[in-house]
Amino acid sequence: MAKNSNVERARLIEARENVAPWKKWGPYLSERQWGTVREDYSDNGDAWHYFTHDQSRSRAYRWGEDGLGGISDHHQILCFSLALWNGVDPILKERCFGMTNREGNHGEDVKEYYYYLDSTPTHSYMKYLYKYTQHQFPYEDLVKTNSSRGKLDFEYELIDTGVSTTTATSTFSSSMPKQTRKIC
Repeated sequence: MAKNSNVERARLIEARENVAPWKKWGPYLSERQWGTVREDYSDNGDAWHYFTHDQSRSRAYRWGEDGLGGISDHHQILCFSLALWNGVDPILKERCFGMTNREGNHGEDVKEYYYYLDSTPTHSYMKYLYKYTQHQFPYEDLVKTNSSRGKLDFEYELIDTGVSTTTATSTFSSSMPKQTRKIC
């Protein structure tokens, strides 16, 4: 354990002294567009209802740095994230699914299970867990049931749909021997 902490301490010093760009890449990609999109192209200022989640996944955006377990450079010029498919959904899973203010009985809410498990300060090692159903994702059921509930009712969550999830763990490590590491 002490050896690993000494290695990471050396990386932090290299980053601070601009010897190596250890913090150039990291989990800087947001997950803020899970409902539909935060960019407003509507005539009336109602971005949440200008188009649906189904329509939003088929569009390109100016400021759409979003994704599952994504990484990007520190300026978010180059962004990478997971795209998953369980073999039964009609779409690729590229972003989290959630309720907008009017769809959810308690306002905005992501209806997914994901966790950032571990990361070194320089992001040379990161671990992310996403739980993805191996059955068809219940998009319509989640929207219909949540929008029919009142503020005093419990939220209807993915686990309540009866769809089980499996674990998909993604580990990213950029720890390479110094001789082979390229500094860009």
